[in-house]
Amino acid sequence: MPDRLLTVAEAGDMLGTGERFVRRLIAERRIRYVKLGRPVRIPESALTEYVEARTVEPVRRTRVRYGRAA
Repeated sequence: MPDRLLTVAEAGDMLGTGERFVRRLIAERRIRYVKLGRPVRIPESALTEYVEARTVEPVRRTRVRYGRAA
């Protein structure tokens, strides 16, 4: 099944940002897109890849049981 192609506005809604941010990603070639004449469409998988590549996992720190001696 082919990817669903999203408009810039739909991609912005999906990312929780505005159209301007999505257009900047396109202009800087930081996200894949499809050019259909003048309008552009973003594949849903491109947004998923973008989010996964920029997801930062939390660091698990071990908790010290006793405080330092003064």
